[in-house]
Formats: sequence, structure tokens, C-alpha cells
Amino acid sequence: MSAAFILTERPSVYLASQSPRRQELLRQIGVEFEELLLREAAGRRRDVAEVPRKGEPALDYVKRIARTKASVGWHQMTRRNLPPRPVLAADTEVVADAVVFGKPGDAAGAVAMLRRLSGRTHEVMTAVAVRWNTQIALAVSTSRVTMRTLPDDEIERYVATGECFDKAGGYAVQGRAAAFISHLDGSYSGVMGLPLYETAELLGKIGYHVL
Repeated sequence: MSAAFILTERPSVYLASQSPRRQELLRQIGVEFEELLLREAAGRRRDVAEVPRKGEPALDYVKRIARTKASVGWHQMTRRNLPPRPVLAADTEVVADAVVFGKPGDAAGAVAMLRRLSGRTHEVMTAVAVRWNTQIALAVSTSRVTMRTLPDDEIERYVATGECFDKAGGYAVQGRAAAFISHLDGSYSGVMGLPLYETAELLGKIGYHVL
């Protein structure tokens, strides 16, 4: 491990995400953090375009987005003259039939996603990246989630709650959609948005030990 990758004291980190789920998960393992906005003002275009490239495998995509978010966060930290701290970023995607589902743009999109996931097993991939100085450490958690068959009226009632929005695949494992999931093989926290085992391992590599 490069010396550039070792911290001399336990710091807080910058979280390059506005996700309440990721914030909740970091608090769960006692990691102190400050939210680092990648955009300084509402209405600005995104600094990270979360769109798969043509022919890009899902695994490569989630890795690329997590690395990019961490790098953009580091750039924003230095540009704003903030105290230097590790920058933590993550990307979560639902994948079925080698297709990355992303977040539904509207209710119709959420209904369509849930219909495709109904009665099937899909993958949830979450990549975590930590940027410290010139280096980036990366880890990926891949889980398999099985949903029971969902009648259309149940899907529509779920979408009407609004919980589906801003969620990869159009559902929240920690919310009402838990009633849809018959089996989860992998990391619950990873499906939620931040795999805690992998996150703790990455932070440990730079000298930030959770316990």
C-alpha cells in the first residue's frame, strides 16, 4: 500500500452523494461525514452523466460511475478550498437480462420496471469508491434479489406511494417493497445503496478503521 494512501489520524469523510439511505448506512457504522454536493446550485447540469456507454457491461458501468463521482468530488473539494479529506462515492444499479434499469423517470416507467422484475431474480450491483490524494480504492458488491409475482394493481398501488422514485429499479428494499422480495442473496446494505462490509474495508485501507 502506497504511503500516499495512509491517513495519520481518524478523519471524517466527504460523502459525494445526497442519498438519505447512504447517509443512514454510514451513521450505522459510526463513520463521520459531511455531504459534498457535486453540483453547487439546483438547475445546473449534472457533473456526472449517469448513462451507460454503448455496449458497456453493467459491471464496468457501475465501477466507472463510482470512480467518476469520487474524482469529481475530490476536484470540487480542492476547487472550493475545503479541508482535504477522503471522498466516498457509490453507484447502485439494478440489472436484468444484462440491461441496466436505472431510476424511473415517471410513474409509467416505474410500473414498466416492476413488471419486468416481477416473478424473477435480478442483480443489484453497488460500486464504492474512495478517493484519497492521487489514488482511488474501489470495491463492488453484487447481490441477487428475487421478487414474487406482482399483480398489476399491487404495482400501481406501490408506485402511487411515490417510494419508487429516485430508486434504481423503481423499488426500495428498506421500504414497502420489502414485501415483494422472497429471497436476497448477498448484501442487504448493498441493495439499499452502500455495502457496509466493502465500505469498511476500503476505509481501512486508508487508515480509517470503523472499529
